[in-house]
Amino acid sequence: MGYSRQSQLKLSQLQVLITIANCGSFSEAALQLQMSQSAISHAISALEADLGVSLFSRGRYGAILTPVGEQIVDRARQIMYLIDDITKQADLSKGLRGGQVRISAFRSAATHILPDAIAEFCRRYPAVAVRIAEYDDRDDVEDDLRKGRADIGITYLPTGEEFETWELMRDEFVVLFPPDTKLSGNRLNWDELSNYGLIMAPDGDGCDAMVYAHGAKYGAVLNAMYQVRSDSTIVNMVAKGLGAAISPRLAAEPIPAEVQVYSLPVPLYRIISIAILKQSLLTPPAFALLDLLKSKMLTGLH
Repeated sequence: MGYSRQSQLKLSQLQVLITIANCGSFSEAALQLQMSQSAISHAISALEADLGVSLFSRGRYGAILTPVGEQIVDRARQIMYLIDDITKQADLSKGLRGGQVRISAFRSAATHILPDAIAEFCRRYPAVAVRIAEYDDRDDVEDDLRKGRADIGITYLPTGEEFETWELMRDEFVVLFPPDTKLSGNRLNWDELSNYGLIMAPDGDGCDAMVYAHGAKYGAVLNAMYQVRSDSTIVNMVAKGLGAAISPRLAAEPIPAEVQVYSLPVPLYRIISIAILKQSLLTPPAFALLDLLKSKMLTGLH
C-alpha cells in the first residue's frame, strides 16, 4: 500500500526538526534536547535522505529552513501537537475529558466575541484547557493557523485560499466625531468627511486599507491627521476633540456617551469569520469549539 517511506520517519526526527527551526542552529537545538551535535546532524541527515529533499541551508548565520523545509516543519508541528493531544484524550465517552484547544483572534474579537463562547464551552467541557492568543493584527492570527500554533482563528474576510471560513458576524464601520461637532444634517456626506482631520491606524492596517479603498470608490480623499495603533487611544482622542475616526464598531467599544456616532455615507462592514486551515487535522476539543462557534452564527451573536 506504499507505506515504505512513511514508515521510516520517526517522531524523534520530527522533534529535532522542529527544535532546530525554533532555535535557528544545530548547536542550540542540541543543548535544548540534551543531545550531541553529531546526533542532531545525523537525525536531520537521515530525515533528508528519507524525504529526498534538503530541509536546511547551513551557513555562517545558522540553520535556515529551505522553502520545502518551512512547509514540512509546519506539518511536523501539527503532527506533534496531535500526538500530544492523543495521549490526553484516550477517554472520550460521553464528553471530552481532557486535552486542549488553541484559538487566536484579533483584539476586538477576543474582547467582545470570545468570552461568552468560551464560558459556554468551559461549562460543557470543564476538563478541556482553552488557550487564547490575541493580536492587534489579523495577519498574526492567520500566521498562527499556518504554522500550527492555533486550531481555530477569528479573522475577517478576505483571507488566503488555504483557509476554510464561516461568517460569524458583520461589524459596521462607524465614524466617530468629537462632542462639539456640528454637521450639516443627520446624514454624513463624503465632502464633510474628506474635510475633517482623522485619527487613523498606522499604514498597513487591514481595516484602514478597507476604509481608504471604500472612500476612493466614491471620490473621497480621507485626511489622516494622526496615526495611532491602540483602538482605545483613538476613541479617547476623539472624545477630547483631537479629530474624528473611522473604526469598526467592535473595535471602538465602549464608545463614550458624548462621542457622536455616524454611519458612513455608504455603509461598509468588516465580515468577521471563523477560520481553520483546510488541511489541518482538528482534535476532538477543537471540533467541539468549532461547532459551538458555528452555532453562534445561527443564534444571532451579532
